[in-house]
Formats: sequence, C-alpha cells, structure tokens
Amino acid sequence: MFCQNYQISQDGLGRKILPDELASIMLNLQEQGCHNINLVSPTHFLPQIVAALEIAIPAGLSLPLVYNSNGYEKVETLKLLDGIIDIYLPDAKYADDTLALSLSRAKGYSTYNHSSLKEMYRQVGKLCINQEGLAVKGLIIRHLVLPHHLSNTREVLKAVKDLLGNQIHISLMGQYFPAYQGLYDPNLNRRLTSEEYQEAVNLLKEMGFENGWLQEPDKVDKSFIPDFTKDEGWN
Repeated sequence: MFCQNYQISQDGLGRKILPDELASIMLNLQEQGCHNINLVSPTHFLPQIVAALEIAIPAGLSLPLVYNSNGYEKVETLKLLDGIIDIYLPDAKYADDTLALSLSRAKGYSTYNHSSLKEMYRQVGKLCINQEGLAVKGLIIRHLVLPHHLSNTREVLKAVKDLLGNQIHISLMGQYFPAYQGLYDPNLNRRLTSEEYQEAVNLLKEMGFENGWLQEPDKVDKSFIPDFTKDEGWN
C-alpha cells in the first residue's frame, strides 16, 4: 500500500532475464567492486536465482549473498537456502495482524515473521563484520517506524527481544515517505516526525538493544528514493 519502490512492486517496471544473464550481472557487479549481491524480495524468483548461482559461483562469484526480505516467509522455503545465503536482511514490520492485513495484505504476518526470524538466525547467527568494517554473515532486522505509531514499535521490538534477545542488530528506520496508495491514507500521507522517531529510539534503549543503526527522519528527503523510470535513478 505504501511501498517506496512501488514503480517496481506495483507498476511492473523491469525486464525479464534468464539465469545465465543474471549470473553475468552478478559477476559484473563483483568486478565493479560491489561488497555483496543484494537479492531484494527474491522469494518468488528463487529457482531462477539458484540456477544463476550455479553458473556464477563456479565462474568465480565469491561475494556475500544478501536475502533482503519483508520478513513474510515460509520456514520451509528458508530451509532450502541454508548454506546459500550469507546475510539475512528481513523486516519486522508489524505486531498487529489486523494492521498487516489492512496495509500489506499479509495474513497472519506476525506468525510467519517470527518463525522466519528464528530460522534465519539459526542459519547465519549474529552479524559478523570483517576487518574492513563490512558485513559478511549474519542477521540484521529492520523496522520501519510509521506515522501515528501505526507500526506498533513497542510490540515489534518486544517480540524480537523475546525471540532472539537484545544483542541482535536492529536497523530502526525513519525513512518513511508517503508513496503509492499511502498518499491517500490519512494515517500514512505524511512523513514521520522527529518526536515520533525519538519515541521509537527510546523504546530501543529501554529494551536494551545496543547493536545496529539509527536513521533520523529529518536527514532523509525525497531524493533518498530512486526514480526507477530513469537509467540513473538517483539523479
């Protein structure tokens, strides 16, 4: 409903490629000096991705593979990735399943999310950083703070703490920007305030989370969101 990348997720931008071309893209990114291969919302393309990896890895691909997910996954699917994915980067979006259904059409979100987080952690453990300060393996959980406390941050963080403890790395995101249908929802049609974000930060501290990243909302503007209709989307 409020996806910032709605041009891809809702408007159908992009082009079809075969596994061999995807393998070439991965290898080319490695040659350019990229730090990882970031697979964004990849679940529905997993057979093709694995086929591409079967080509790219023997050809020299050695970058960490990042599974960038909304956290709404089946454990059975994640188990197939054990030993393949190096870094899991899931969301913990909601603690309220009614809200998850309303805003993201994600039935039973919290049940799927909690079991997914546990399985991801089982596979890769806590975040590992190399000598260059780059993540090479482990779990990072993101939580996007929404206006009007809509994302119920307290309950989300409590659930994460209960599941995995408070030493897990959390990315507490303040980047919410009204997009797509969120523009027309009175609860979602504005940016996050600094006060709302600070309340989320206070909850993070209250629960003892010390590892991760903060993202002040007043430091994020519209240019933070790429325009995927342009070849150079950040310009």
